[in-house]
Amino acid sequence: MADHVDRVVAQWAVERPELDVSPMEVFGRLKRLYRLVDAELNRTFARHGLDAASFDVLATLRRSGPPYRLTPTRLMQSAMVTSGAITQRLDRLEARGLVTRTRSDQDGRSRDVELTPEGHALIDRALPDHVAGEHRMLAGLDDDQRAALVDAMRALLAHLGDTSG
Repeated sequence: MADHVDRVVAQWAVERPELDVSPMEVFGRLKRLYRLVDAELNRTFARHGLDAASFDVLATLRRSGPPYRLTPTRLMQSAMVTSGAITQRLDRLEARGLVTRTRSDQDGRSRDVELTPEGHALIDRALPDHVAGEHRMLAGLDDDQRAALVDAMRALLAHLGDTSG
């Protein structure tokens, strides 16, 4: 069951046999998987009038628990984006009435971001569709394969210095 990446690796084995191109077997597939998964996720988000960035902010606020409010800094850390990117996202979501920015209870100089009832309802509608799509994409793997994949990705992320934990 050879795939495109197998053909690329085989071609390099002929053209540059002295190079160990085996990492291409992982990273080539990761790249191809990313494109396929990203396209599927974006289709799901679009059905709910969202993009990936908006979904990420709404989901981050929703999973934070009541009162579904975070400081922009906490939101930025949880969503793993820059302050400029989070500001743009929040501006768009606030314009749509999905979040509000209010004065912080802890520091009157700063503002908190909170889900509105409309934002809460939208993420609660979108999330089951999103999770169902992820289940469909992983249906080709059995439980042991999924667990092995999760473990391998976790180890690789740790090795590469992912400190977002």
